[in-house]
Amino acid sequence: QVQLVESGGGSVQAGGSLRLSCVASGYTYSGTCKGWFRQAPGKEREGVAVIYTSGGSTNYADSVKGRFTISQDNAKNTLYLQMNSLKPEDTAIYYCAAAHCPQLALAFVSASKELIEALSYWGQGTQVTVSS
Repeated sequence: QVQLVESGGGSVQAGGSLRLSCVASGYTYSGTCKGWFRQAPGKEREGVAVIYTSGGSTNYADSVKGRFTISQDNAKNTLYLQMNSLKPEDTAIYYCAAAHCPQLALAFVSASKELIEALSYWGQGTQVTVSS
């Protein structure tokens, strides 16, 4: 079992920054990858960014490219999401997720609701609110 706990959400004005953290505990094997997803009111959950254990390569949603940066500190078992130049449309609950790497990659690229919901492990979410 893997437990994920997010923190760092809050309320900021447009143009501001936040850094989200996700601490993982429990057993994770080398083929586990992690990512950030978000869900705005009335919308489906969507992928924001993922990071792959092999080489640390990353992938971002087009809407956040150039503004958000995903990273991880393996020594601290912590995943981060640095969010800069925030926009009101970034307002959502942000979730950390972990899964077998191919599963996570497919869910992210396909943006399939079913594949996203089937990811193995989820945190409880942290609210990010961006005001104009």
